[in-house]
Amino acid sequence: MVRQVPRTRRWFPVHQPSTLQIAAVLLYWSAFLGLISGLFVGGAGRYALILTAAEAAGAYGIANERRWGYGVALIAAVIPLLLVLRVPALFGASVLGVLFQIALVALLLHPQSRDYYRLWYR
Repeated sequence: MVRQVPRTRRWFPVHQPSTLQIAAVLLYWSAFLGLISGLFVGGAGRYALILTAAEAAGAYGIANERRWGYGVALIAAVIPLLLVLRVPALFGASVLGVLFQIALVALLLHPQSRDYYRLWYR
């Protein structure tokens, strides 16, 4: 009989490369800001709640070394970057916001992150 050890769920990727750790923190922070924006702004901010859920789910998936989590995090990082670059006035693009999104995508696509993803994610 094979005994399975219960797997603990994590909210932060402690044993992963620093690029993925920082990306998870940025995803959680972006989800928090999106939640605040979606609740208080209304209108187009309501659509941001879907993106907020994707960012939080992606960060959680990264923390638990799940392939779907990395994919969701990458999509949740690329879509806002493309929207901000495509229609900056509509999405209130600031220099800091654009840099934030570029940094998040760069961290997720960094060779160290991608190598760890290929080797260890299930």
